[in-house]
Amino acid sequence: MTAARRGLTAARLAAAFALGAVSVAGFGDWPFFPLPLAALAALFWLWSRAPSARAAAQLGFAFGAGLFLVGVSWVYVSLHRFGGMPLPLAAVATVLFCLYLAVYPAAVGYAQARIPATPAVRWMLVVPALWVLAEWLRGWLFTGVPWLALGYSQADGPFAGFAALAGVFGVSFLAAATAGAVLTFAVARGAARLTALAAIAAVMIGGGALRTIEWTMRHGDPLAVSLLQGNIPQELKFVPGRYEATLETYARLAERAQGRLIVWPETAIPRFLGDVDPAYVARLKALAVARGGDFLIGAPVLDQDGRYYNAVVSLGASPGQVYAKSHLVPFGEFVPPGFGWVVALLKIPLGDFARGAEAQPPLALGGQRVAANICYEDAFGEEIIRPLPEATLLVNVSNVAWFGDSLAPAQHLRIARLRALETGRFMLRATNTGVTAIVAPDGAVVARLPSFTEGVLEGRVEGRAGATPYVRLGNTPAVLAALAIVAGAAIAGRRGRGKRRADADLRAGA
Repeated sequence: MTAARRGLTAARLAAAFALGAVSVAGFGDWPFFPLPLAALAALFWLWSRAPSARAAAQLGFAFGAGLFLVGVSWVYVSLHRFGGMPLPLAAVATVLFCLYLAVYPAAVGYAQARIPATPAVRWMLVVPALWVLAEWLRGWLFTGVPWLALGYSQADGPFAGFAALAGVFGVSFLAAATAGAVLTFAVARGAARLTALAAIAAVMIGGGALRTIEWTMRHGDPLAVSLLQGNIPQELKFVPGRYEATLETYARLAERAQGRLIVWPETAIPRFLGDVDPAYVARLKALAVARGGDFLIGAPVLDQDGRYYNAVVSLGASPGQVYAKSHLVPFGEFVPPGFGWVVALLKIPLGDFARGAEAQPPLALGGQRVAANICYEDAFGEEIIRPLPEATLLVNVSNVAWFGDSLAPAQHLRIARLRALETGRFMLRATNTGVTAIVAPDGAVVARLPSFTEGVLEGRVEGRAGATPYVRLGNTPAVLAALAIVAGAAIAGRRGRGKRRADADLRAGA
């Protein structure tokens, strides 16, 4: 390879890395939803200039490295600052984790280069379908890392209306297809350009029209809710001398709260609930009963066989109920086989939880049926819809203090907004340090507390009954459609290649 060619390759790889890094801004607190689309359109253009499938894979890997090294950099914070892992090991582990995630866009780059198709079909159908399949695979392989799926960046954009139909992966497909249409319009001529323009207009108009549809209906009376944010520093949460102060903080916030349903964050009580002073529990129950309401308290619970669970427990006017977390965080909440040595380097209390059952009924609280989920469980759309349509309200409790003042809390809020859109239900988020928020069924954040402050978020929400198409069908339509597009393009490309070979043989024979 000549020096000029090496320089060009390096420049393109650097550009792909920068595009991935810049697109992270679309997943934060800012309405920068066009940015990931522009970055993706530019990546598609770089792929169109790649001399081989291998070169396209390298460009995809560089894009993914930029996306995840910037967008998931908070993993380092949890490993080193709060997990106690030595700095060099935490840095290496974070880089390796992000580079693993970069393999998925690399695979898309390689696969799209191996499938013969016209430019318009490639950018508007084949690549978006491959992108969705890669995101879906990333969302379940090795317990799944669905973070930064393209659809999450579009909570404020025109494609959000499609979430109730086909979920976040359907939104990802349409967003990627629009990026491809923008590229096609920019570089193509004639019919392909008109097709691209028509596709962009159709998606924009369709998304706007879908936002006007009310997929679910009001259920019961409006419910006054209070979401507690204790702002307990993670480095002090499990210090024995801070235990009593932590309990008193949450008791004080609970006494200030006005709601009928009062939600505490994940592991707000940093001790097995059965070990808490009975007088403290009685004080809380008396407070809730006097108001005719319920507390939903995050606390680890121990069963009679010695297994312990990351759970939420209700306390108050309704019968006591428990939801135990079923989708655990690798290394943080369970130890994958063969990786005990990693956990030995971490200082994470209660690091080997048992899994709750996959199918758990909603909690009957405050006249509603509450589908509880804990920590990053709300990143898995098909798991959130398991108790639906019976559940009328979604509640997530989290302790994102593990990631400090990083990009993670804002990214997690975007995930919650897509879950609300997909299900047509309110999502309540009670967190230790933020973002504590109330999200409406249309994905709008109607109220939130400032991060890293102690407080109570008050609001009124409606239970919702009924089912969106996504609640009924899950990710299946989006995944099957993507598979059909890729298979159809591959078959058509193979037939076209065979026909061209046959024509060449005929000409040679003549």
